[in-house]
Amino acid sequence: MCTVTPISQTVGANRIVPTVAIPHPFGNPSLSMDDEYKLRYDIVEKGLQTLVTDIDGQTVFE
Repeated sequence: MCTVTPISQTVGANRIVPTVAIPHPFGNPSLSMDDEYKLRYDIVEKGLQTLVTDIDGQTVFE
């Protein structure tokens, strides 16, 4: 999980999950508490799903 996917691609990460932004990778302080919770939940859920997904080479999960 990263904010700058090209760096992860350059270093050879197999599973890359883009996050929100450099200062707030797992959230967005401009959202309401409920919306930010949902955003964080969705990002973490996506990250966990990548661990059980079969891949063939480097993959960016959008």
